[in-house]
Amino acid sequence: MDPSFPSKSFLHVVLIFCFLGATRLYANDPYLTLDYYASTCPAVFDIVRKEMECAVLSDPRNAAMIIRLHFHDCFVQGCDGSILLDDTITLKGEKNAATNIHSLKGLGIVDKIKNIVESECPGIVSCADILTIAARDAVILVGGPYWDVPVGRKDSVTANFDLANTNLPTPDESLLSIIAKFLYQGLSVTDMVALVGAHTIGMAQCKNFRSRIYGDLESTSVKNPISESHLSNLRSVCPPIGGGDNNITAMDYMTPNLFDNSFYQLLLNGEGLLNSDQEIYSSVFGIETREIVKNYAADPLAFFQQFSESMVKMGNITNSESFFTGEVRKNCRFVNT
Repeated sequence: MDPSFPSKSFLHVVLIFCFLGATRLYANDPYLTLDYYASTCPAVFDIVRKEMECAVLSDPRNAAMIIRLHFHDCFVQGCDGSILLDDTITLKGEKNAATNIHSLKGLGIVDKIKNIVESECPGIVSCADILTIAARDAVILVGGPYWDVPVGRKDSVTANFDLANTNLPTPDESLLSIIAKFLYQGLSVTDMVALVGAHTIGMAQCKNFRSRIYGDLESTSVKNPISESHLSNLRSVCPPIGGGDNNITAMDYMTPNLFDNSFYQLLLNGEGLLNSDQEIYSSVFGIETREIVKNYAADPLAFFQQFSESMVKMGNITNSESFFTGEVRKNCRFVNT
């Protein structure tokens, strides 16, 4: 083995150091159950499903938007609906954090679902639960797997702008840093690789992939007419200078509206749109992640199974304090008065 290549034991030491460098504030909530609303609001799952069907039918991109909202919620204070809060005089929300500003979509969908649920079961179902259920249904509606959603979350009465800037992975982040952020949430390396697979239906803004398409994408990707044409299209969408920061393109150009494993096949071909995605396969530190990518690229059922398990695990990340101090918001954008 090349002595300059990091060993697996070295990688584990680095990751353990990163993990121990931060004290995790969250834990899996023992109060979440599958039948939490069985007697108080049994229609909630049907309501969410029907509204998500309408949303995804009108625009398949809405599926990715809801999944992104759920992910960005859970990584800050746990899955407590804090991402949904608007700024007020007394509360600084998370929507304008660098990782969220101009990129959070789908908020209106959550508002609509909440209004219908409130008319059916006033004051019963939290916004955090609605978002978690909606994320599951979003995946199913674009061809992804089913999983049972434990419910019973409370809505936070606080948000954390600073944690939104530090806890969420960024498009140009290194593999070790991304892994550390997942470990901080109690999510494993396997969870990380599986959850990033949600990018199979995601869109990215030019400002988040410009460095990649004018950097090493040409050298990492396979050389064939399809990949060369794709790179040319990307550069037409995202000019090197002169604006276009908010122009968007699919992270999985093969099947952009279908939840499948083609995202991992793109990584094998060196065509990951974001630097952070391609790092999972191409980084010299990606000894473990590279093998997982290969497995999911070859076996879609293995990806689906792990994605389902990891989504439940992520959805169970809660701030234990929210169970005692949280509430069921009447309006997802504001704490109750």
